[in-house]
Amino acid sequence: MSQVKRFAMNTVGRDFAVGDIHGHFTRLQSALDAAGFDPAADRLFSVGDLVDRGPESLDVDEWILRKPWFHAVRGNHEQMTVDSHTAGRTSDQCGMHFINGGAWFYGLSSVEQDCYASILEDLPLAIEVETAQGLIGIVHADVPRGSWYEMLKALAGPAAEADHTAAMLQWSRKRITDEDHSGVNGVRAVIVGHTPLRQPAVLGNVYHIDTAGWMDGHFTLVNLATLECIPPLNPKLHWDWEARA
Repeated sequence: MSQVKRFAMNTVGRDFAVGDIHGHFTRLQSALDAAGFDPAADRLFSVGDLVDRGPESLDVDEWILRKPWFHAVRGNHEQMTVDSHTAGRTSDQCGMHFINGGAWFYGLSSVEQDCYASILEDLPLAIEVETAQGLIGIVHADVPRGSWYEMLKALAGPAAEADHTAAMLQWSRKRITDEDHSGVNGVRAVIVGHTPLRQPAVLGNVYHIDTAGWMDGHFTLVNLATLECIPPLNPKLHWDWEARA
């Protein structure tokens, strides 16, 4: 399992990122259709949390394995699925996953659970995408360092440091709760999700794009070349957020 996956520049089409999906792939497809997404040329990068809460979590294998233009990092909900499967049905991890939308997983046979857990565990913790304007980094929640390079170094470091860094990549809300505009050096922009917002929040060069398309909001797509949002940002609307696991 590679912790970081790297993608060369897309020279034939557009690259987009999207926020948390949470088992709402039909809604996501509608957003892609509205943006004129071309699967023959374009690519879609997900900030993770593909599963749980929505009615279509079982479709995650179809998107990961059979759509060569779709790429995702491993969010905290994928990690909860993997951890609870490893720990067993009577574990605390299993209980936490279940109450946070993981019921879909526990109705599966042991063979099916093995398959889904393996698919989700293979997802990287970070993605890098080259663009003509510079490198774009994608993680689920936050970069817990002031530079992308230092984060990568910590992720490849001693076990305790690597585990702490991985947990922050998947769970941290510190940047957005502190309204920290300091940004992340070494990349043009970082795209994250994890925290549901009324509209995207841009803090320094960190774009928070979970606009609750899986709940009562909408899916936001970010063009990685231009960093423009679809739908566009509304300057009159604040990005109020609601903490959820």
